[in-house]
Amino acid sequence: MAAAAALTGFLGVALGAFGAHALDARLTAEGTEWWHTATLYVLPHAGAALAIGLSVRAGLIRTGGWLMVVGAVIFAGTLYAMALGAPRWFGAITPIGGVSLLAGWALTALGSLRRSD
Repeated sequence: MAAAAALTGFLGVALGAFGAHALDARLTAEGTEWWHTATLYVLPHAGAALAIGLSVRAGLIRTGGWLMVVGAVIFAGTLYAMALGAPRWFGAITPIGGVSLLAGWALTALGSLRRSD
């Protein structure tokens, strides 16, 4: 998981910079907003998943970390794709990533509470 989380973080930084510099004049206002939102969500979740991956945690906490990676990729990926011209129906996929992010945090919290008893 640590490698997947680190790769997600790397791509988040690279795509954020690419959008800010190389695509700045090419994106619509809506596309720019989608690009910023994607980057805003992918980076902290990559960091959280990396921390989980580097820990010795298992079970619900590790599953939560994987859900954060998958959710960040789906959420940000669909927004990046739409910003670059993908059909708007991709927006119907975006909430799947958001739910995955929420589930990742919930499982991480639940796993942490179970371990502290």
